[in-house]
Amino acid sequence: MSDAMKELLSILDLEPLEHNLFRGRSPQVGWQRVFGGQVIGQALVAAQRTVEEGRFVHSLHGYFMRPGDPSIPIIYRVERLRDGSSFSTRQVVAVQHGKAIFTLSASFQIDEPGLEHQIPMPLHVPMPEKLLSIRDMKEQYLEMAPKVVRKYLEREQPIDMKPVSLSHYLTKDPLPPEQNVWVRACGAVPDDRALQAAVLAYLSDMTLLDTSLHAHGRVVFDPGIQVASLDHSMWFHHPNKLNDWLLYSQDSPMATGARGFNRGSIFTRDGMLIASTAQEGLIRVRD
Repeated sequence: MSDAMKELLSILDLEPLEHNLFRGRSPQVGWQRVFGGQVIGQALVAAQRTVEEGRFVHSLHGYFMRPGDPSIPIIYRVERLRDGSSFSTRQVVAVQHGKAIFTLSASFQIDEPGLEHQIPMPLHVPMPEKLLSIRDMKEQYLEMAPKVVRKYLEREQPIDMKPVSLSHYLTKDPLPPEQNVWVRACGAVPDDRALQAAVLAYLSDMTLLDTSLHAHGRVVFDPGIQVASLDHSMWFHHPNKLNDWLLYSQDSPMATGARGFNRGSIFTRDGMLIASTAQEGLIRVRD
């Protein structure tokens, strides 16, 4: 297991402070704000800690209200909205400097049988073994990359990624607002379904917002735009141990009003849809 993955598991292990109250920390890596996926994952962990055993998250919906400060802890306050015979509902507020920075609503359900169908995995996507990973890109392209990209690549990541296409990094021409990225945890995730869901929530915020920029020849590192996640929703369809590559298939149906809307589907290698995502992000032009 990589040190970065050990650190991710550590920051997801929240400190209990009081009944329904938890404290989380951020990795000290020099970033100006907390990564949105970290706040989603930690808020989900806080909610899960208040749900009885045998109930698992099936959906979450979050709003980002202020950027997180990585230099101080984040306090997570959980409200137990409902515990029914099959479902439980929780609301979580993440607080820093006395103000809410993020809210999460999550619903949990016991496992039940029912009708089943799913969309197919995208066709003709190369397997991850045939693609360059972020680690490979470091070795081949690090010296040529812009300073802000170098800073990102030099930092060890808990999640490895293999984009199917690098075209949007190599051109400023408009491209179709869609992408496929293979993602994998850099090390074994403990055999704990709740923790696996939190790690999946963490990685679900990676690359999703980028998709709405492809149609405009932009990338998230572009100094001429301001980008930030505004909201994030996720639906968990099947549990997964995260012990192999997952295909994160994304598209952006619309951008308007300085906002970009993005959707994602997360598939196992053999085509099972394990989770779906939707996110709207700020894409404000500052040229």
